[in-house]
Amino acid sequence: QVQLQESGGGSVQAGGSLRLSCAASGYTSRYCIGWFRQAPGKEREGVAAIDKDGSTVYARSMKGRCTISQDNARNTLYLQMDSLKPEDTAMYYCGAGPYCSIFSAAGINQFQYWGQGIQVTVSS
Repeated sequence: QVQLQESGGGSVQAGGSLRLSCAASGYTSRYCIGWFRQAPGKEREGVAAIDKDGSTVYARSMKGRCTISQDNARNTLYLQMDSLKPEDTAMYYCGAGPYCSIFSAAGINQFQYWGQGIQVTVSS
């Protein structure tokens, strides 16, 4: 099992930056761990993920504006977000699953473990 807890959200003006953290515990080495977001009335979408071998994947939504990283022990996952836009406003979740398939609803559905989520609000 894996336990996940997000922190670091909040409110920021457009063009600003935020860094989200995800504290992870349990058998993290067995899973792909990623960041996802869900805006009101929309489906959850993938943002970025780190696979078991350290390789990273980025979804189109924030590619070039965010960087995913982790500490050596894989205890903490980070998402640095820059040049934020109002459309980035959403609940952001940390998730763990067997595969780094974050580009489709089917891929996201195989993520088994989720944090409670944290709000990010970007004002214009």
